[in-house]
Amino acid sequence: MQILIGFLFGILIAVLAWRAAALSDSGAWAAALTGGLIFGMGGVPWAALLLAFFISSSVLSRLFGKRKVTLAEKFSKGHRRDWAQVLANGGLGALLAVVHWFFPSAAWVWVAFAGAMAAVNADTWATELGVLSQKAPRLVTTGKQVERGSSGGVTLLGTLAALGGAASVALIAVLFQAGESGWGLLIVAVLGGLAGSYFDSLLGATVQAIYHCPTCNKETERHPKHTCGSTTTRVRGWRWMDNDVVNLSCSLMGALVTVLLWRLLVGL
Repeated sequence: MQILIGFLFGILIAVLAWRAAALSDSGAWAAALTGGLIFGMGGVPWAALLLAFFISSSVLSRLFGKRKVTLAEKFSKGHRRDWAQVLANGGLGALLAVVHWFFPSAAWVWVAFAGAMAAVNADTWATELGVLSQKAPRLVTTGKQVERGSSGGVTLLGTLAALGGAASVALIAVLFQAGESGWGLLIVAVLGGLAGSYFDSLLGATVQAIYHCPTCNKETERHPKHTCGSTTTRVRGWRWMDNDVVNLSCSLMGALVTVLLWRLLVGL
């Protein structure tokens, strides 16, 4: 019964998000699946973390829209998430929910989920708010100044936003973590979330596929067509390492770091 209710709730959220133009058609189907698995197999605590990420990221993607419109050509996709974006941010969480269903006593699974959600939330907040920084971002690898919205660029505002995104998820996780270990979870999830966000930036600055538009003479994540309609050509990075793979890697790094820190501080 719990699984059925979870899937019904997942479908409801997906439909509402689709009607609000936060999800594309394919994104709605993927959200119904991942949400159904997380809600149905994880229960209320897991649903709370997923909703915290999805609602906050959807709101931030729409805030200051006029100030961000000039940066749309930089990013591979718009604010309406498709199936690949949904799975990149929530696929690992859905897998962990399945593991939790079969091994409910394995504490590390919940810790890993909290870290994964903290990481994707941190990364999203950093992206959505970091581009509003008055100061030019700098590459996380070299410190060289780059254009706003460039992959691998970081700012102080973006870092603070990442901290806020990770902390918001971690605080909610603490509400469902009884005992003193809850504060341990807060610390490791925040650190894991920040680690995932910075790993995302590191991949963006090194191996993520970046393209060039000959008409606009600008670098972009968009391929095969830029927003102007011109065909883009790859100038660096691995062809298969697109933004969705980078986001998935972010959630995986967040989960791994959080579990490792939890093991060191609390034990499993």
